[in-house]
Amino acid sequence: MEFQWLNTFVTAADCGNFRRTAELLYISQPSVTVHIKQLEKELGILLFHREGRKIKLTEEGTRYLIHAKKLLEVYQHGLEDLNTFTQGYTRKLTLGISPLIADTILPYVLKSYTKQYPEVEISVKIIESVEIEQAVLREEVDLGLSCLNSINQSLICKLLAKDSVILVAPHDGRDSESAPPLDEEELLTSHYLLTHNHPGYWDLLARVVKSKYPSVRMMKVSQVHITKRFIIEGLGVSFLPTSTVRRELLEGKLIEVHCESINLPEANTYAIMKYEHSKQKEFLKYISNFRW
Repeated sequence: MEFQWLNTFVTAADCGNFRRTAELLYISQPSVTVHIKQLEKELGILLFHREGRKIKLTEEGTRYLIHAKKLLEVYQHGLEDLNTFTQGYTRKLTLGISPLIADTILPYVLKSYTKQYPEVEISVKIIESVEIEQAVLREEVDLGLSCLNSINQSLICKLLAKDSVILVAPHDGRDSESAPPLDEEELLTSHYLLTHNHPGYWDLLARVVKSKYPSVRMMKVSQVHITKRFIIEGLGVSFLPTSTVRRELLEGKLIEVHCESINLPEANTYAIMKYEHSKQKEFLKYISNFRW
């Protein structure tokens, strides 16, 4: 039995058409027919019913499809493992990262980590914080870096970092030393408050701000990088983790506004894992040395 036959069979089962199968696999349609006939001969069963140009799995074909996919998966994993080994990798670490974390410290950390541990093959999946817990549970990732805590008893959750949250506004161009400070109430009542760009603190904070300033107008913006762009363009203001606006503050694109009447929350970063094996421990120890 050849794996090429299996690949043709699985593709044809998904397409329901030999012509389309040939196009997807970049082979001729007669070759598709030959592959299927050879596989049927090998198995001693009929895999498809032909209905004009369409094909339909037989009962035996439907049953064998499950095994064919598993065989191809094992074959593909073997090729990937061999390819990894020939490139010099001896270990693999798959990370599930929230977009917010991926947009701040992660690129620098990974660049430094891969230099120090060249034998580790890193895979990164960008996953919303609310979905990271399930990705870890399903073992789709070895380690999740999330903005949300996990209370699932099957998982290990560790606090990695605490980040202060500040009120930021577009820079007004005035000299920060000689100009009067921006007024919190005036900003919040004259601009849109851009909310829900962080999954951890906004529900409570929005209620607190609304109770203090009932006339405040709010606009939900789900991503921090879009929120920053909106603020720079003068569309609104927002409460953001310090680490996410550090560069814009230094470059003078945004300005921090002192907030007296509202108790500001913290933005936390958590490491979530199902197993605390050596590769997870090693990465967490390394990342803990960085300033968030």
